[in-house]
Parts: sequence; C-alpha cells; structure tokens
Amino acid sequence: MGILSGNPKDEPLHYGEVFGIWTNLATNNGLIAAYQTFVNHTGDEDLEKLIEEFISSMKDENKQLEKILKVNGIGLPPAPPERPEARLEDIPPGARFYDPEISASLSMNVAAGLVACSQAMGMCTREDIGLMYGQIHMSKAQLGAKLLRLNKSKGWLVPPPLHVDFPDK
Repeated sequence: MGILSGNPKDEPLHYGEVFGIWTNLATNNGLIAAYQTFVNHTGDEDLEKLIEEFISSMKDENKQLEKILKVNGIGLPPAPPERPEARLEDIPPGARFYDPEISASLSMNVAAGLVACSQAMGMCTREDIGLMYGQIHMSKAQLGAKLLRLNKSKGWLVPPPLHVDFPDK
C-alpha cells in the first residue's frame, strides 16, 4: 500500500489542496462580511432572502473547511467581525448599493466560485476533498440558478448582445 491509498482522511494534503482550502475559507470570510453589508443595503425582500441563503451556505462551507485545516495543523485565515444591522433608510442614497448592483456582484462571485471549485476538484488527490468540492460546487450552482431566475424576474439581467439573425440555409 502506498501513501495515497487506504482511508483518504489518513492521507496527507498536498500544498495545492492546502492553498485551495485556505483561500476558499479566506474568500468566504470576506464575502460573508460583504453580504452582511449588502443585506443592510437591499430593499428587495426576495434578494434579501437569497443573500441570507448565500451567507448561510458559506458559513456551512466554512465549518467543513476549518475542520480540515485544524485537523492538519494549519492556521486559519483571519476573519472580519460580523457586520451590524442597519436600516436602509439610514443609508444616504449616494452611499447605497442598489439592488441590481448587489445582484450583479452576487452573480460574479457565484461564477468565480464555480470556477474555483472546479479547479480545486481537478487538483485533489484526496477523494474526500474532491467530493467535498463537488458538493460545494453543486450548492453554488443551485444558488446561481436561483439568482439567475431572480435577475430575470426583476429585470436586472443585462445580457450580452443576443444573436437573433440566422443565416439563410
């Protein structure tokens, strides 16, 4: 039996896995703080619920990621403090994020998160880590689909130029 056979949890993490997990955790920590701020800025109830779902999903991811790093003796990245709640009416209009801007930011982050998860899955030698990233990928894809539906229903989706002219056959 080699070093990379048997129970995956007994196998060492390679540096790419460590970096991916640590970076994922650091990114989630920053996004959670940003999304808590977005909750204060949004006026749309549907968007607010979806932001809360994103926050909850990232907090669940973080529990898994932190456990892996701790078990392997790796220090955790710093996390900003929880953001306080604020009333939308107390935020001056020129200082606010508007709902379409918030939604666009969420969309961009989902797309980047899907790519990062795919990259992490592709470089894993430990099956348990690869499977974990597969589950995280699926969760992000589901949130992305909900966000796409919301963007379409609210009229916030800005599509690229649509190809509607087809050549004659």
